Amino acid sequence: APAIEGIAYFTVSELLQNISKHSGARTAEVDVWRTEDRVMLQITDDGRGGAGTSAGSGLAGLAERIDAVDGILVVASPPGGPTTVTAELPWR
Repeated sequence: APAIEGIAYFTVSELLQNISKHSGARTAEVDVWRTEDRVMLQITDDGRGGAGTSAGSGLAGLAERIDAVDGILVVASPPGGPTTVTAELPWR
C-alpha cells in the first residue's frame, strides 16, 4: 500500500539522518526484506550507541508513527555501540 511504502521510506530516511547527526558512525547498513505478511527494515551503524525511544526523542516519534499502522520498532543500542534499529511493517 502507498501508505506503508511512504512510512518505510520515511523510516529509513530519518534513521540515516539520525546516524549522520548523532552516532559518530563511520558506516551504516540498510537491509529490507519481506516475510509472509510483513516487510522488515533493519538499519545498523558502527557508532557510539546509546540511542533510545524515550519520550521526546525522534525515535519515540518514529515508533509512534510505525505503531499507528500496526508496526513495531525495536532499538538495540548499547553504550559503545553498535546500534541496530529494526522496523516491522504490515505488507498490504
